Amino acid sequence: MSSLPRRAKVKVQTAVSKDEFDSFSELSSASEEDDKEDCAWEPQKKVPRNPKQPVCKESKPKRVPRAKKSTLQISDGSEGVVVKEVLNSAVALADADLEDRKNKLDTVQTLKTAKTKRKNSTQSPSAPRTKKLKTDGEPRKASCFKSENNSTEIPSTSTLWEGACKKEENEDDCMSGQSPLKKMKTESCSQGQPALANANNIIEEVEMNWDMVQVLSERTNIEPWVCANIIRLFNDDNTIPFIVRYRKELINNLDADYLREIQQTLEELRAVAKKVRSTIQKIKKEGKMSECLLRALLNCKTFEELEHVSAPYKTGSKGTKAQRARQLGLEEAARTLLENPGNLYLLSYIQPSVKGLSTLQDIETGVQHILADMIAKDRETLDFIRKLCQNRYISIQSSLAKVSSKKVNEKDVDKFHLYQNFSCNIRNIQHHQILAINRGENLKILTAKVNIPDGVKNEFCRWCIQNRWRPRRFARPELMKILYSSIDDSFKRLIYPLLCREFRAKLTSDAEKESVMMFGRNLRQLLLTSPVPGRTLMGVDPGYKHGCKLAIISPTSQILHTDVVYLHCGQGFQEAEKIKRLLLNFNCSTVVIGNGTACRETEAYFADLIMKNYFAPLDVVYCIVSEAGASIYSVSPEANKEMPGLDPNLRSAVSIARRVQDPLAELVKIEPKHIGVGMYQHDVSQTLLKATLDSVVEECVSFVGVDINICSEVLLRHIAGLNANRAKNIIEWREKNGPFINREQLKKVKGLGPKSFQQCAGFIRINQDFIRKFCSSQQSGSAGSSQRVAMTSPAGVEVTSEKQGKKKSKTTANVVLKPDPLDQTCIHPESYDIAARFLSFIGGALCEIGKPEMQQKIKSFLEKEGIEKIAERLQTTVHTLQVIIDGLSQPESFDFRTDFDQPDFKRSIVCLQDLQVGTILTGKVENATLFGVFVDIGVGKVGLIPIRNVTEAKLSKTKRRRSLGLGPGERVEVQVLNIDVPRSRITLDLIRVL
Repeated sequence: MSSLPRRAKVKVQTAVSKDEFDSFSELSSASEEDDKEDCAWEPQKKVPRNPKQPVCKESKPKRVPRAKKSTLQISDGSEGVVVKEVLNSAVALADADLEDRKNKLDTVQTLKTAKTKRKNSTQSPSAPRTKKLKTDGEPRKASCFKSENNSTEIPSTSTLWEGACKKEENEDDCMSGQSPLKKMKTESCSQGQPALANANNIIEEVEMNWDMVQVLSERTNIEPWVCANIIRLFNDDNTIPFIVRYRKELINNLDADYLREIQQTLEELRAVAKKVRSTIQKIKKEGKMSECLLRALLNCKTFEELEHVSAPYKTGSKGTKAQRARQLGLEEAARTLLENPGNLYLLSYIQPSVKGLSTLQDIETGVQHILADMIAKDRETLDFIRKLCQNRYISIQSSLAKVSSKKVNEKDVDKFHLYQNFSCNIRNIQHHQILAINRGENLKILTAKVNIPDGVKNEFCRWCIQNRWRPRRFARPELMKILYSSIDDSFKRLIYPLLCREFRAKLTSDAEKESVMMFGRNLRQLLLTSPVPGRTLMGVDPGYKHGCKLAIISPTSQILHTDVVYLHCGQGFQEAEKIKRLLLNFNCSTVVIGNGTACRETEAYFADLIMKNYFAPLDVVYCIVSEAGASIYSVSPEANKEMPGLDPNLRSAVSIARRVQDPLAELVKIEPKHIGVGMYQHDVSQTLLKATLDSVVEECVSFVGVDINICSEVLLRHIAGLNANRAKNIIEWREKNGPFINREQLKKVKGLGPKSFQQCAGFIRINQDFIRKFCSSQQSGSAGSSQRVAMTSPAGVEVTSEKQGKKKSKTTANVVLKPDPLDQTCIHPESYDIAARFLSFIGGALCEIGKPEMQQKIKSFLEKEGIEKIAERLQTTVHTLQVIIDGLSQPESFDFRTDFDQPDFKRSIVCLQDLQVGTILTGKVENATLFGVFVDIGVGKVGLIPIRNVTEAKLSKTKRRRSLGLGPGERVEVQVLNIDVPRSRITLDLIRVL
């Protein structure tokens, strides 16, 4: 590493050690307005592009944040300066006084002196935020420092500015077809891991006494450098599908579930910091802010801690016992007891006419309340008690509520019989048990409490007396008695309830997150069910009185015929002729039955006809599919727009059939929470649930990809980087201008800017056969026209000049790019240049994409050179090169969903009475929960595989997820362990995954 400039050394050595609390207490409401200005800032209009300007070096000495004093250690040596610093310098804080800086940058563009920076720092004494380290359109390669310790202190912002300015280079944005590594080649973090440059939008609204990256790393168990990169990527508005596919080297190859977990944790921490900020401003406005209170607020990492600290200062609060004692002037006595007890004489505080000071007992009680409050809000004390609880047996207990039998239905009480006398260690309790206890409490059926053993209290009191709260000098016995009582009161009245709330909140939060993540995994498995293309299908929505609704759809999902048959009203034989005639007329041999009302009777009806070979010469098979959400969709505006004039009941039958033909395209039309593959979905945070499920849908649709010239608007809006408005604009552009010839034309769509294009381009496909036919038809149709002249430029761009009667919107020249075969692959446009050079290395051509010749050339070249060496020659990363190799090797019609399971087609039926213990069956997973997996074995009732029977050894290598779970749609081989016919319960054991 090259040495830092001399100015950097001076800067680090003369870092200002200003009191962090004094500066923060000057916060005002104007900082919220600055945040809004930061969001709209376009720095490329204000910052000159000359990387050698002295602006950064001159301004460094005054760019010291309000944060904790950085422990930067500089050692002079032949290899330069090594700065001991945590990697998480990525989490910078929000900018201050942006408008003043804007004016200065406009007037003094060539030289920014230290005087200018001094003026800024004077105008913003609180300096709760640091300025952005990189401007848009001007990426800078940051000089990251090697980390030799894991300090949680926030590094000096001036040092970060120094490194960013020193390595500054003018480069194009990542949209210019440049390799991601070219922008990150010289960027590394501690441990030599890849890291983004100190990009713009690295903003935190409030600077706390803890570091965002470090806390995020501790809570998610992810390396700090990965967390720092993820924060930068999210701050730059990158989507999870884009990060997972095209930025793998920056996230250490994490999957989408981990990214969602980190994103949720990051949002929680930011919400806490935002709440702290508003609380500080509110208390300061009331004139109640003190240095001690400010320190306690800035130490809060959870909402429970914040509530504990800020509760006495809420508007309308009567005040705590400690507050009332302080108002009587007893705080000085409490501090004297700790610092110089020899000078404390409580009798001097007696005032007979003042309530609370009239007797010595009242004064002792007031001092005790103040000391108890100080102990309960001390960070070191709370850290000690929390650490102490980690090594002790802390249990959660639930029992039947006393009033539950009077107000609650007895059947509901029976549902919680397992928890009517329940006790478990909080470290061993399962997530579904927490959710069950919480539901029982909400229904007033159960009562729950956290039990902390007495040994914790005894050790805590002993530590307080001997260490943290020991008086500095000798204290008389009567004063020590007050101190003992204060510690005991603090634990019982303040600390114990706080710990109970924290434990319950942590258990509930973890259980809700796991429940939501399980819902997301099940949804992904369901959406990625292998499609059944090329078949004509008959969808059946079963029913009794109102009949079974039929819908026959073509291999291209077009509705061929709809009808209603009454199979369960004594007309079964007559209706069989109609069904046979329909199947023969449309050459349909696959029946899809919804699993709703009358499903088993309808299944038995078709199974009986199939066993009698009634539909000969057709070999008819059937399958059962979930119809969850079909009724809701059938009356939605989307269904009315797609199938106008069709009865809603018949729309359900159409949806049921399409769920087998293309599950992803059909299920995205339904709100995810209505699909019904979750657990306790109504008891968890609905905001978190919706965000997670929408993210899973976006991930699935993006990874599968869509053909932009034939896909629906509903499917398109779920592509990463797009939304409902952008999808609508794309469809309107396509209808007005014809099909998209290449990906570059997306930039002409209204509302689709560079960032949106970057996020969505890699997931949009353009079928080359379709485009070639379209282009040939256009050329033949315009051959005799004198108003159209086509030519090919040296760059391979077809420039077409024609007369324009009206002014074109968003285009100044009629330039039409030729079709690009790479547009049908998963390769991102930013990597096209690398893909072209790779093709030149292997001697391949674009016309060979996806063909066996291309696969053979790539295979032989990789065996000869090795992927790491090739990536180094191409100046890119191994992950980017792997995406290029996959894109060039995969056939044109490649769909990775074919690796997933298809619906289970059957010809016969088994009844519950036919089952015996020990019978081995095959089935399909219907739903997965935290306590077991429900499997449809074709007997009308699903069986349960307890989670203890789902072991890693029974799963194939591809199924060994971190959850050891099975997802909906997977086929399994099971053995019957127990049959409870009266309760219709079947217990199964997993043998293997098929």
